[in-house]
Amino acid sequence: MSVFHSGFAAVVGRPNVGKSTLLNTLIGQKVAIVSAKPQTTRNMIQCIYTRHDTQIVFLDTPGIHKPRHKLGEYMVQAARNALKEVDVVAFLSDITQWTAEDAAILEELVTLDTPVVAVLNKVDLLDPDKVQQAVSQAAARHAFAAVVPISAEHNIDTEILLAALLEHIPEGPQYYPDDWVVDHPERFIVAEFIREQVLQLTEEEIPHSVAVDVDEMKEDEKRDKPLMRIRATIYVERDSQKGIIIGKQGRMLKAIGTGARQEIETMLGIQVFLDLWVKVKKDWRSKGGTLKEFGYQS
Repeated sequence: MSVFHSGFAAVVGRPNVGKSTLLNTLIGQKVAIVSAKPQTTRNMIQCIYTRHDTQIVFLDTPGIHKPRHKLGEYMVQAARNALKEVDVVAFLSDITQWTAEDAAILEELVTLDTPVVAVLNKVDLLDPDKVQQAVSQAAARHAFAAVVPISAEHNIDTEILLAALLEHIPEGPQYYPDDWVVDHPERFIVAEFIREQVLQLTEEEIPHSVAVDVDEMKEDEKRDKPLMRIRATIYVERDSQKGIIIGKQGRMLKAIGTGARQEIETMLGIQVFLDLWVKVKKDWRSKGGTLKEFGYQS
């Protein structure tokens, strides 16, 4: 009788280092939003990798950083909580630069009994000699369980990373069905895809002042072809931000809706009608009650 292995792996690192890109690559489809802007991930998302003999539940954590409001405090605490009960930690850093933020995270990791695999991302940006130099420098920083250089974006050596993580995954049951890739409901992923478009299309203070709530999501049974009708609200903190999100003659909101709809249709596999609204909820990131309303539970 074959032995099945299952366990949990936390993916940690500073903001904007490629954690969500890595998870999407490992899982084989888009399950976490990606943006060039820092602090994209806000919630703890469990992404599920399954093969015939193994299931790894990856925890995609918000980046560890110095918080400036209650939302930031929630995000950092969520990342720290992820480290407490996992089987292995994947510590992601940018192979081209080691920062004070990386060093601060490592200081927290060295206090753990949990094995830590150092993952050096963006290996495609360096010559092989420089890669080996970076690996040696990383190995000197801590007694890591392994040091693995990869490129999450280009899927370089991610199988080597999986093998390194699997060494620490114990025998256990299969927690999720074979076809599950994320533990969050579809409404959550839909809201994230909308927020991703805001992150990509807006500048300055707008991206991190935005929350998205899916008000309604139901299939239209009156049509010959399947159609999912979705109504969602984009919340901002100030009236001026609302104007930017809507844009001149509604162009920005239309662009956000078009991009999000395409992602949602790919996920659901059916046509989507997306109805977006924009509302102001003043200074919501600093209000505990509003954070819980939007699903950021402490």
